[in-house]
Order: sequence, then C-alpha cells, then structure tokens
Amino acid sequence: LKFLAITAGNLDEFFMVRIGGLQTLVENSVTDRDPSGISPSQQLNKVLSTVRGHVAHQYKVFADLETQLAESGIIRIGNTANASDRLSMGQHFDSEIFPVLSPLAVGHGETPLLTGRLMHCCVRIASLGETKAQRYAVIPLPRTLSRFVNVSSGDRLHYILLEDLVAANAACFFNNEKVLEVVPFRISRNADMIVREDLAADLLTSMEAVIEARKRSDCVRLEIAANASKETRKFLAELAGAGEPEIFDVDGPLDLSAFMQLRDAHGFDFLRYEIRPPMIPSFISPSSVIMDLLDKRNILLHHPYDSFEPVVRFVEQAADDPEVVAIKQILYRTSRRSPIVAALKRAAENGKYVTVLVELKARFDEERNMGWARELEDAGVPVVYGVKGFKTHAKLCLVVKRTADGIRKYIHAGTGNYNEITAQLYTDVSFLTADEDLAADASAFFNVITARTEPVNFRRISMSPLNLRECVIENIETEIARSNQGGKARIVAKMNSLVDPQIIETLYRASAAGVEIKLIVRGICCLVPGVAGLSENISVISVVDRLLEHSRVFMFHNGGEAQVFISSADWMPRNLDKRLELMVPVEDKAAVAELSRILETILADNSSSWKLNSDGTYARREPKGKEKSNRCQDDLFAAKAAEESRAKKLKRTVFEPHRKEK
Repeated sequence: LKFLAITAGNLDEFFMVRIGGLQTLVENSVTDRDPSGISPSQQLNKVLSTVRGHVAHQYKVFADLETQLAESGIIRIGNTANASDRLSMGQHFDSEIFPVLSPLAVGHGETPLLTGRLMHCCVRIASLGETKAQRYAVIPLPRTLSRFVNVSSGDRLHYILLEDLVAANAACFFNNEKVLEVVPFRISRNADMIVREDLAADLLTSMEAVIEARKRSDCVRLEIAANASKETRKFLAELAGAGEPEIFDVDGPLDLSAFMQLRDAHGFDFLRYEIRPPMIPSFISPSSVIMDLLDKRNILLHHPYDSFEPVVRFVEQAADDPEVVAIKQILYRTSRRSPIVAALKRAAENGKYVTVLVELKARFDEERNMGWARELEDAGVPVVYGVKGFKTHAKLCLVVKRTADGIRKYIHAGTGNYNEITAQLYTDVSFLTADEDLAADASAFFNVITARTEPVNFRRISMSPLNLRECVIENIETEIARSNQGGKARIVAKMNSLVDPQIIETLYRASAAGVEIKLIVRGICCLVPGVAGLSENISVISVVDRLLEHSRVFMFHNGGEAQVFISSADWMPRNLDKRLELMVPVEDKAAVAELSRILETILADNSSSWKLNSDGTYARREPKGKEKSNRCQDDLFAAKAAEESRAKKLKRTVFEPHRKEK
C-alpha cells in the first residue's frame, strides 16, 4: 500500500510538471520534433494513453490490497456500516466536520477557485418538489481534516473516507433542498512554471509570483469518481476547463497517495517492515566532538544504515563551539522542523559568520525554503537565493575554526539533502573530513557562488557545469586506455538516472574496448545494455526496495588503485549543464573499501533488483537453482549490525575501582 501511494504521488508530479510542460508546448503551437521524431502533441497523446493503462493497473492493485487489508482487520466501510458504526460516524461528522466545511455555490457568476490536488465534493441539488430546477455547489475538503475517519478500532480498524462521510451527510448543508448526487473530484494544475531570472529583479518576490500563479494555472488532469452522472461530469469539465483528454474517470477512491496515512494505523505492526534503527558507528560516542574526531580520521557514513545524527551534531557543535568563526552551508531541501536550520540561526546569534545558500528553485519546496530564508535573515544570517541561471544542487557544509595552530577547516559533503527525516528513508553517503585540499576546494566553491567570482581550478573537487562531465569522461577514457593495453579495466557506477549523451557514447566506446561496466541506475536509463558490437560488456540493474536508492557513487578500477567519487549529480544534462553540482573524490583507504563493499553487495542482489534488457524492458532478478537469495538492503543492514557488534566486543575492558567519597 505504501508503494502504491508513492506511485500515485509521483504521478501527480508527473502531470503537474511533465504533462504540464507538454500542454504548454501544444498551446504555444510548438511543432518541433524530439529525438524520437514525434511532435509535442503526438507525445502528449502517447503519454496520456500510457498513463490511462497505468492508472487502471493502480486501481487493480488497490482492489487486491483492500481485500488483503480487510482480511488483516483494516476495513473501509460505506453503505454497509452497521448501526453502531453509523452512530459513531454521525457524531464525528456533527462535532468535527460540519463546523469546518463551507459549501461554495457555483453558477450565476460564482466560480470558486479549485485548489490543485485538493479533494472536493461536487453536490447536485434541487429545490424540494422541483427536480428540474437544479444547481451545483462545491465542498472543498481541507487538508486539516483527516482523509481517514476511524469508526472503530482495536484488533480491527473500521474507517470511512472523508468524502464518503460528507456525501452521506451532505443534506445537512442544504436546508429545504434535495441532494441528488455527490461526486468526489480533484484537479491537478500546471506547475511547469519558471522564473525569467534574467528579468527578475528580486528572486524571492518572483518565486512568490510563480507559486501564486500555480494556484490558477490550467488544469492538466481532472479526476472524477467513475459513478458520476453525465450532467455532473459535463459540469465539472466546464468548471475545471478540462477537455476530454484531461478527464480521468476513477473507479475507486481518488488520490491514492493519501493512503500513506494508513501505515500509521495503531496495532498492525505485523503488516509493516521490521523496524531498523540507524546505527551510530561505535567510534562516535554520545560525547564525541565530531571536529575532534576529524582531526584524527575521516568519517564515511552510509545512510540510513548509519545514522544521520553525526551530521546534525557536526553542525550543532560548530554552532556552539567558541573557536568556530564561520559556517557556510547549502540548503536544497530540509525538513519542516530542521535542526540544521535551528543550529545555523543559533550560530549567527552566537556571533559566528554564517553564510547560507537557500535554493529557492527546489521544485515543490519553494515555499518552505522561502520561509527558511526569511527566518535565517531575521537571525542575521546572510542568505544567497541560489545562483542566477542554475539550480544549486550540491550538498556541502564548511566549518572554519580558529585553533592554537591556526585556521582549521572541516567539511561535510554528501549525496543527499540536509533532511534528517528523508535520511531515514533514502540511501545516501556522507563524507566528513578535515582534508586540506578538499576543504580549500569547498572554500573556493562557496566564494564562487556567493561572490560571483571567476571559477577557479579546484585541487580535487569537480564541479558542474565547469568540469564534472569532463572528469567523468576522462576517467572512462583512462579505463579504455588500460583495456587497450591489455590491463584489467572496470567501472561500477551508481546513480538515479543516466541520460547524458556524451557519457553514454563514451561508455559504449569503453564497452567496445572490453571494459567491464556495471551500472546501478534506479530510474531513467537511456543507455541500451547488452547489444552485440555496442554494449555487450555493459549491464544495468535497478534496485527497488523499502529504501529509496538515492546515493551517487562512481568507482573506476584505475589499474588496481581505485578512483572513487561521491556526487550530488546524476549523469543527466540538467545536472551537468544547468545545475551547480559537486563530485568529491574519496581517497581514504578504509572509506574506499567500504564504498566498494557497498557497490558489490548491491550488484549481488538477486531479490529486489531488476535487470534492464536490450529491448528496454526490465526483468526481476531471482536466485537460480540453489543460488543463495541476496537482498542488498537486508544484507547491508546485517553487515552493519555485525560490524558494530564486533567493534563493541573489541573495545578494551576498563576496570574502575570504587573510591571513597571525599
């Protein structure tokens, strides 16, 4: 059910951004053909046709899941509710729902604003005794009300959906009128809007205008309950401004993404994943000062197997350390109650020089980021609102400390956001170090983006759009040269998407030269593997499991002295040309060995991974014969637990005598 909810949420964004973008092209009469040879209108028709099949499959899955949930004691009720449940529902409606809702009349010049992705009920009403004189009203169902109304609980959970409860009691809103029909509906609006940064005098104000425009943008999808009458369906299409291609008649509850809430139902732990608390490496004690540890060693963390807490602690301790003079950080996406933001505000209040780049153009997080930007500015923090013409997607924090030996710099570089919540759900890598070259590069990077200085030649870090693609291609070329000389050549790369034509062409040449190439690509992959004469030495797998695979790790054999990088960037033109991204080399031997072990564990997965075939289809990998079942996320967690257990046993036993109190 959780995965089904994720697909529904992803589909919402797909409509708002990708479908919205295609509709804009069609409305502007753009007829240019894409690389596959089709026009925007043809592409839009093909996509909508495919999506309809996808939605039909979603609801087939949902129907099967509801049967299984009911067998497990979680039951959605409606007209079949017993007398006790009806009494409970009526009392809840009267006390909790009726006072909140406000029906809005429609017609006679009254057209309410329909909020995108919000559930609404359309009510068709007639005067008593005059069914021909009909009118309509719309009842928005605000997000402050729970979509799921618990009717009874215990060993069994009976619940009713909010829209069904409203439909059952709609007559309460319309005195002396007859309710003929209540139809749930929902619209999605075009969110593919950008700021003309070359014309924006104030990016913050311009972003606010974009967010406001989204509230009234064109409808890209109208979802209507499939049992709606023809007249109500026609009325809603006109109200939303939706043509037939945009209308989806849904045979089941609208907005399946909301069913994520059911995962919090009390008392059904047997239906959930086993809880696996992230672990803090044994060498980091509760009293450890992260910067003191970094004076002695580097720290590599693999989230969420390793906790994100040391990263948060790093920033929090920097905020309170009297010897720290400056903190510089990039915020792309954060949590709602971010401890990182709180620490940065506290650091400024403690007199430290704090500089924060808040990327206002992080799609669908713009409002939250604008709020953080204002809060930080109120605390006296200089805030940079991104960089004109680019999204800043790099994950970097730099701490500058004055010690007895002079200035010392510490950095955190990562593949994921500074969000302690998603760090429990996404796999990512953090690297913390006091390495002088990397710290110098980090300092230079911040100077480039905050002071609008000319880009510098970094010592070891690569940056897009300057040289990140070139660095990747150069390392691939090195493997090609070694293979041509008869040496072992191998590339293992893990990312979210592989789209960039230049890198793909170079990988094809590497395959032709005999380089073994193992790719772990969770999402879009435009490379075609396993084609004789082109890519027979390339394999591609995608891992789909309880954790979202989000880390980007690139490993090049390099004659046995592995070159390893972590990065915020996928191999896509948007990341390499239109975003500020970083690729950071990891040369610490223990860290390299750990990253290698992680990649090999993922490659060995034969239970939660899918192999990309040369025809573009995916086939689930399964154990063959007596082959052991390997599920990489389970194996990585087990390995981490075993490692921490061994480390604790190896700790020296200390005998502490009792002493007489003075």
